[in-house]
Amino acid sequence: MSKISAHLPSSITPFSVISQIARRIRIVPLLILLISTVPAWFLTEAIAPQIVRAYTARVDLALDSLPEENYETVLRRAEAVARAAAQRSFDQDILVTDVSIIVSVQNYGLIAPILTLEVSRPQWRSRPDAQNWATYFKTARSLLFFENNQDLPKK
Repeated sequence: MSKISAHLPSSITPFSVISQIARRIRIVPLLILLISTVPAWFLTEAIAPQIVRAYTARVDLALDSLPEENYETVLRRAEAVARAAAQRSFDQDILVTDVSIIVSVQNYGLIAPILTLEVSRPQWRSRPDAQNWATYFKTARSLLFFENNQDLPKK
């Protein structure tokens, strides 16, 4: 004869220990993953650090010519202003790698660029001279009527 036995819910209780262990097994990889991200980030930064974000500083300057001032004097003032602006740009921001400066002059209501100064930080360190790195606009003298100043009215 066979014996029929009924399965009671209490007979499943020994498996609750296994379910608790299974939860802990799922939590451990999650904790390892979370804890290992910080050292992994430090390791990647040590091997391949981020690129420095360098840029070019661009400055536009305008000068007014003084009464009875000739072109050469205006040109020397423009070089001095460009030199000061380049030095100031490099001093104010360490991420600036290049400087581009355009100096324009106003003479009797006429405005024209007179020089442009484009220089990198290493070039400027080796020789901080505006005349060495400046590009002069040859037509500025005639555009600003410095050749025939006597024909223009006084300011």
